[in-house]
Amino acid sequence: MLIAVDIGNTNIVLGFLDGDDIVGTYRITTKSNHTSDEYGLMITQFLALSGFEPQDVDDVIIASVVPKVMHSFRASIVKFLRIDPMVVGPGIRTGINIRIDDPKSLGADMLADSVGAYVSYGGPVLVADFGTATTFDYVDASGTITAGIITTGIRTAAAALWGETAQLPEIEITRPQSILATSTKTAMQAGLYYNFLGGIERTIQQFHDEIDEDFKVVATGGLGRVFKDDTTLIDIYDPDLIFKGMAAIYDRNTR
Repeated sequence: MLIAVDIGNTNIVLGFLDGDDIVGTYRITTKSNHTSDEYGLMITQFLALSGFEPQDVDDVIIASVVPKVMHSFRASIVKFLRIDPMVVGPGIRTGINIRIDDPKSLGADMLADSVGAYVSYGGPVLVADFGTATTFDYVDASGTITAGIITTGIRTAAAALWGETAQLPEIEITRPQSILATSTKTAMQAGLYYNFLGGIERTIQQFHDEIDEDFKVVATGGLGRVFKDDTTLIDIYDPDLIFKGMAAIYDRNTR
């Protein structure tokens, strides 16, 4: 079994992959002050919940955008699973090319998402990841990342709204029943949702306007599910895209 780990700014997400099957996924709040023992205990408990033991794990691959967490988390894998994990980063073989100004600046999560989309759905494809930040990466028919953008995630925008205003409450990020809001809570939900949805659609449309070929749009990320059924511009929502990408990267580097 392979454990794929996505260390993001908000959550650490673990996927347990048995061959081509994802047999378990678990989330940990990203905190830089967790010790390796704390991470190791959580990992072994997650394994037990899925009916596995540490010795069932053949290898681990990590994609991280939070350097402060990597030392403790990697140490937990070495200590509790006795495995030196593979890390997605410069020098690793991915099967796709990166043609942007500074390829090394591309986030490991964006790279793994792009690999997962290209391997699973082919190219050309626009990969939209709705997480702490919202990212769009374009992979052409030959499997080359040629462009990408980064913008604020909806939860980040919401936190700024209630964090910087004295009387606005913290709210759940969800699709409102109507834009005709009648309370502070529903006014915030409707405002955030439709403003963000409009931005998503305008961004995708701009890619269509500037790229002279048809392409699929594949969305992923925890917040992607909020928007997937409310726009015709997203073709596929795949919450496990990054795990598929990391599995493909792992296979390419261990053949």
